[in-house]
Amino acid sequence: MNVLMPQLGETVAEGTIAAWHKQAGDSVEKGDLLLDVETDKVATEIEAPTSGVLTSIDIAEGETVDVGTVLAVIAVDGEVVEDKPVAVEKVAEVSAATATGLPQKTGGEKLSPAVRRLIKQHSLDINQISGTGRDGRVTRQNVLDHVAQGATAPASSVGSERIPFDRVRKVTAAHMVKSKATSPHVLQTIDADFLGVDISRLKRKASWKSDTGYSLSYLPYVARAICLAIKDFPRVNASVDGDALLVHSNINLAIAIDLNHEGLVAAVTRNAGDLSVSKLAMSFNDLITRAKSNKLKPDDLQGGTYTLSNPGPFGTLFTAPIINQPQVGILSMDAVKKRPHVIETAGGDSIAIRPVGILAHSFDHRAVDGAYSAAYLSRLKSIIEDTDWDSEF
Repeated sequence: MNVLMPQLGETVAEGTIAAWHKQAGDSVEKGDLLLDVETDKVATEIEAPTSGVLTSIDIAEGETVDVGTVLAVIAVDGEVVEDKPVAVEKVAEVSAATATGLPQKTGGEKLSPAVRRLIKQHSLDINQISGTGRDGRVTRQNVLDHVAQGATAPASSVGSERIPFDRVRKVTAAHMVKSKATSPHVLQTIDADFLGVDISRLKRKASWKSDTGYSLSYLPYVARAICLAIKDFPRVNASVDGDALLVHSNINLAIAIDLNHEGLVAAVTRNAGDLSVSKLAMSFNDLITRAKSNKLKPDDLQGGTYTLSNPGPFGTLFTAPIINQPQVGILSMDAVKKRPHVIETAGGDSIAIRPVGILAHSFDHRAVDGAYSAAYLSRLKSIIEDTDWDSEF
């Protein structure tokens, strides 16, 4: 049976072999972890589709191939498999490595044939290479990074730690550079009084935590306010297409998720405009939980039309976020803190202590002008301050 590169999402056309967890000649059971495949932003574990013997591994770690490409062959019981030079070569390579004393394991995990070849080629000590694969396993890219470090490290690097970018960091870096080069970014900020939000949130705080196991934050309230504001200012929920603006009818809201300070992804809640505060909270928790356990699917990262970033839990004042291409707008919600706030009434002005947060909006000046973005922010502020949040929960 051929093991094929799977279709990992509606718009995903290729994948990269991140790691093989079996070697040619190994017996496998259906459901065994066979390999890891990476797309632009996520890694997916691929299980053995059947029981048998892995007769060949045809695509090495680090290689990127199209959907439908044969990655390996598993011979099931009683199946006659045609001789394949690749398979013979792989099995022979394993035997030769064992006979010549090449390293077979690191951290209890077997090394792939590609890793063993590189180690032998460059006469490396496997114990000097840090592994970023599953359970600390050394991958082909780890070896290449180690070789590059030895060849290019300047004298001034003595005493410094060189941390190679992993795939998520490389992709994030490339996207950020592309976004800044593509979109003329403009930043606008506005503050908002979160008293009404707090009244709704705090009276539900204990029961919500008891019922769900996680806290009710400001995030779903701001997300709901964004969806309501976009209905009045739809051009921020759009993307640039050549010399035209594609204004999207559905609000597919992406939220930026920190991966334990090791990377960042923007996971998408589809049709967010149709969801209440509580439904948004549940969707966000599901995405965050799966992101931190590497369980997101490629489609969870596709199709976003507007992005919400939330550095507020770290106490930030305001952040200038970078647009998530091909979108034209992104909002950062920073820390909501108690501050002196001027209250205007018919009877005069007064100063009160209120929970206030700054909302920072980066927008693509090709798509909208400053007045449009400012009007959108003003509407967002009024929604946060004046909405009956019990009715939106």
